[in-house]
Amino acid sequence: MDETATQPDSLYIKHETIHAREVKGRFQSFRKAGMWSLLGIYYLVPWLSWEGRQAVLFDLPARKFYIFGVTLWPQDFYLLSWLLIMAALLLFLSTSVAGRVWCGFACPQTVWTEAFVWLQRITEGNFSQRRKLDKAPWTAEKLVRKGAKRLLWFIFALWTGLTFVGYFSPIQDLGLRAASFSLGSWEVFWIGFYSLATYGNAGHLREQVCKYMCPYARFQSAMFDRNTLIVSYDEARGEPRGSRRRNANTAELGLGDCIDCNICVQVCPTGIDIREGLQYECITCAACIDGCDSVMDRMGYARGLIRYTTQNALDGEPSRVFRPRTLIYCSLLALLAAGFVFALVNRSPLTLDVIRDRNAIYRMTPAGEIETVYTLKLLNKSTSSQLVTLTVEGLPGISLETDPPVINLPAATLGSVIARVRVSPDAAAPGGHDLTFTARQGGAVPTEISRRSRFIMPLD
Repeated sequence: MDETATQPDSLYIKHETIHAREVKGRFQSFRKAGMWSLLGIYYLVPWLSWEGRQAVLFDLPARKFYIFGVTLWPQDFYLLSWLLIMAALLLFLSTSVAGRVWCGFACPQTVWTEAFVWLQRITEGNFSQRRKLDKAPWTAEKLVRKGAKRLLWFIFALWTGLTFVGYFSPIQDLGLRAASFSLGSWEVFWIGFYSLATYGNAGHLREQVCKYMCPYARFQSAMFDRNTLIVSYDEARGEPRGSRRRNANTAELGLGDCIDCNICVQVCPTGIDIREGLQYECITCAACIDGCDSVMDRMGYARGLIRYTTQNALDGEPSRVFRPRTLIYCSLLALLAAGFVFALVNRSPLTLDVIRDRNAIYRMTPAGEIETVYTLKLLNKSTSSQLVTLTVEGLPGISLETDPPVINLPAATLGSVIARVRVSPDAAAPGGHDLTFTARQGGAVPTEISRRSRFIMPLD
């Protein structure tokens, strides 16, 4: 026997492009509304103005994050970490309740893929026309259609990359410099990188990102249980499947409600058959639900052969939304949200740092006093300029000299003040002594903040 005849030609199956069939329905209408809303937010927010500046701007060189009326500094980065933790918990909660609903309706990969497919539909037609075009030999028409698609993809990806950089560099100035080809090297790099990533992920990789690259698909099962809403095929109702006429008596034919039309497979963006059970490739987009419901309507059957349901519901058992894991997620999310709001509302609009001069521990003034020089770093986090007064205490007869005596600190500005602290030689024993610097800010809500430092009295 020829052993080579039994060997496979390849260990890998050649990838075939998935052209999902277009489908209409309530879930797809919701998905499209969500897609256009999210894309609109992404592309329009950088162009919004707030009090004479860009409303949302992450100014890395100046180390300032502007989010509408809030200005975050490096000292406030814990708030951003706080938000990320809350977002992760919200994702875990939504997964426990409704499966991979994030993947199907709000994930950037899904949103941009839908946008790229929409552009492809404009140039190459519906799913059957795209399949036929792919198999057809190269002609002038095919070249024009494919070229037009690539051109639209390139422009859209470039616009996406420019918008991304516009969140970190003022977008109006960025757009003018891009039009005059005077961008900086790092701006060119990140625009190109993000454009290429968008073009590749949404234009070419598409479902392969969800199936092979996304880590979320791999650990989602850890958050699923029998009460999690998933897209499911009702096997008890649908089997045995088979084709039939519209008015056929299914009882006489011994068939279930599934007519084996395969529309659930044709509309799936990842190319799976939901009738084979829950699969990690399923992104819960509900396209198969809308497709199957349209067939059930035409056949005169009840909707819901494929539907959002739970494993308990399929087995005839009650389903519960509130259960230990969802209650824990809700409780943690509520506590974190309350803590975040409290921390944001009570965030001090003024910070003070005290740095003692390292070059000279102290010096004697002509008047015979002991003097130490400090650098005071003042940060005004508020959106208006503030008058700040400085005081010091800790030693008898201590005096503080700053220039100017009252500091006018502009909005969202870090300022430095040279402070000279003087005491008489007999004010304290030799060695180090604690001082307390206090900065007082006026305004509608007066603020007072203190920091400690050390004052060195000379040895005898």
